[in-house]
Amino acid sequence: MNHFIFDIPADQYQSLSESERYLLEYIVKNIERIPNLSIVKLSEEANVSTATIVRLMKKIGHDGFTSFKYNIKDHMNSEENVEVIDEIDSKIQKAIKKNELEVINTIQMLNKGNIEDTIQKINDAEKIYIFARGFSEMIASEMNVKLQLLGKNSEMHNDPNIIRVISRRLKEKELAIFVSLNGETKELVEACKNLKIQNISTITLTAGVDSSLAKLSEITLLGYKGSHSFFPDYEVRSRLPLQVISRIILDAYVIRMV
Repeated sequence: MNHFIFDIPADQYQSLSESERYLLEYIVKNIERIPNLSIVKLSEEANVSTATIVRLMKKIGHDGFTSFKYNIKDHMNSEENVEVIDEIDSKIQKAIKKNELEVINTIQMLNKGNIEDTIQKINDAEKIYIFARGFSEMIASEMNVKLQLLGKNSEMHNDPNIIRVISRRLKEKELAIFVSLNGETKELVEACKNLKIQNISTITLTAGVDSSLAKLSEITLLGYKGSHSFFPDYEVRSRLPLQVISRIILDAYVIRMV
């Protein structure tokens, strides 16, 4: 503990009597107990008079023992709060670092050739179908809206049965985009297999490097997924890598084609 209350000038310390110096040392050694002691109890434990306690309090800048105790208690609570804040800050820093790593590593993993090919595929497609499930739907929905705003004929689907049915009906000049963090969502994998058999172009945004979707898709845009999750009991891992990829692809499309 930082004993700020005892930072008294050397000449003032020299002016203390022997009993006052002894009392001061006793208080320092038992500082955490002091707020819970009465002046009488401290007098008994330190074997000094209450008058000595009062004199010492005044010499170190306090009105009395009670005000001294409150000061000590407030300072101790303040230090505890600082420790908690430091701990929280440390955890927040880890969260920031996790997101930073996912963004930086995802950008580094992106292949320029794949980005260019994706832009061309999107531009040439007469219609675009975006398929996603779970939390990836939010990213797919955003992509769909932006493509529509750019004048593309696009629609997004998240219903398993509809995804399966539509995947059997795509035409030659149409394009399917899959958004899946792990790349193993059953209905998406099935849909991608259907499209591959029909020789329909497919693009997958995923963080599953060796996933089924990554292997089946014509073009795979890989993102980096950190190993740590702040929601370990639930399948709600960060979709930030997919968000980064989708934004880069759409920004690049605008730069190239609009």
